[in-house]
Amino acid sequence: MTDRRGRSIRELLDEGDRSFSFEFFPPSDEAGEEQLWKAISALEPYDPSFVSVTYGAGGGTRDKTIGITSRIARETSMTPVAHLTCVGHTRAELQGILDAYAREGVRHVMLLRGDPQEGPRAEWTPTEGGLTYAQELVELVAGRGDFRIGVAAFPEGHPSAASLDADADVLVAKARAGAEFAVTQMFFRADDYFALVRRVRDRGVDIPILPGIMPILNLGAIRRQSELIGTEVPDHVVARIAENDGDAAAMRAAGIDAAAELCDELLAGGAPGLHFYTLNRSKATLEIFERLNVTV
Repeated sequence: MTDRRGRSIRELLDEGDRSFSFEFFPPSDEAGEEQLWKAISALEPYDPSFVSVTYGAGGGTRDKTIGITSRIARETSMTPVAHLTCVGHTRAELQGILDAYAREGVRHVMLLRGDPQEGPRAEWTPTEGGLTYAQELVELVAGRGDFRIGVAAFPEGHPSAASLDADADVLVAKARAGAEFAVTQMFFRADDYFALVRRVRDRGVDIPILPGIMPILNLGAIRRQSELIGTEVPDHVVARIAENDGDAAAMRAAGIDAAAELCDELLAGGAPGLHFYTLNRSKATLEIFERLNVTV
């Protein structure tokens, strides 16, 4: 297993090795907590570049996020990345949360504007005394000098972006403000990812952009989520999975196969790695690894 301690994610990505990383969320109960740590234990042997822990809208899971990232830092070989959003916080509160992360030895953060508590399609209203844009949060954290910064990227454009070019301008501005790497939201066409990378490179910015992978295990659920965040599930992917309707195992296998093929295409095209949205379970990611011939 590679010794990653003391090196930033950007440094690891710049070394050119293929990166794997995993995202988790704070569970709501004891059973969920047990499931989370089972997933972490199952995935740790794959030597991820990092694992990220999400942060609930309005700070609803702040303490749990701090607790999980702290425990990962203390008890595992993995580098934790703690999410932080602008939603519901003043500048002073954001500084306090960052202080708590720093005390626990968490040195990487994923900075997002965040979605309104009513959902990603709701109108954005900044908190009084807080921040309006992710770029402002990047500037605030970069000014401290004690964290390494990741940000979100959107292959099909953020729902509120005026255009794909305007969306790329936002990512470039975050990079120039101090972000060192980016992770995309889920998507299902490799061309959308590569087009985003080209738009950013054409603007003279070399920030590594990790593609975010969400295998389709439930067609209805993924459609609902895609509509919320502005991601399209291509017709051919829907048809491929839906042809197994009535056979849950076959539908799952088709979803895993489609995700593995997307991963293959991304890696073959030069993506620096893959970031898996695990939903706090390891099985789907391990099944994709099996199809990619990724071993411990």
